[in-house]
Amino acid sequence: MSIINTTVPAFKTTAFVNRGGKGEFIEVSDASLKGKWSVLIFMPAAFTFNCPTEIEDAAEHYAEFQKLETEVYIVTTDTHFSHKVWHETSAAVGKAKFPLVGDPTHTLTNAFGVHIPEEGLALRGTFVINPDGVIKTAEIHSNEIARDVKETVRKLKAAQYTAKNPGQVCPAKWNDGAKTLTPSLDLVGKI
Repeated sequence: MSIINTTVPAFKTTAFVNRGGKGEFIEVSDASLKGKWSVLIFMPAAFTFNCPTEIEDAAEHYAEFQKLETEVYIVTTDTHFSHKVWHETSAAVGKAKFPLVGDPTHTLTNAFGVHIPEEGLALRGTFVINPDGVIKTAEIHSNEIARDVKETVRKLKAAQYTAKNPGQVCPAKWNDGAKTLTPSLDLVGKI
């Protein structure tokens, strides 16, 4: 069963975040995702190979996420303590100003369908969540394939556009400012 258009289940965990040079542990829960757009980016584990490249990519786009009033959360099956050390020891991860969420109980990885039980790790999953806590996009793939955050930003903008413009749909390769479609009987067989 798809999780698209379902509400994020109740959860509570701890994350490490370093904003302005001061690191701290914070609580992250389903309530944290309410009231603004959120992007959850699941990764297998801290101290791996592809994961720092993805965190660095997200960090390079973080200002754009912030302009879109969206918080980014990186989630791995490690603890928040591991994330603190990872942030301090990896130049790429050290660029992150968003929460690095620990999921050692696998609550989130199971809830979002990205848990690998044989390994205790997560698949690479990306989820855009609206301010009501409803999942609007889901992307899950194998761990050897890293993502491009530009595509996540594009999907976020499309989700935000359609939320503000009910009855409109974003066609393939839609980018902010491009033409959208209004589904109707008149369009059937004409595109």
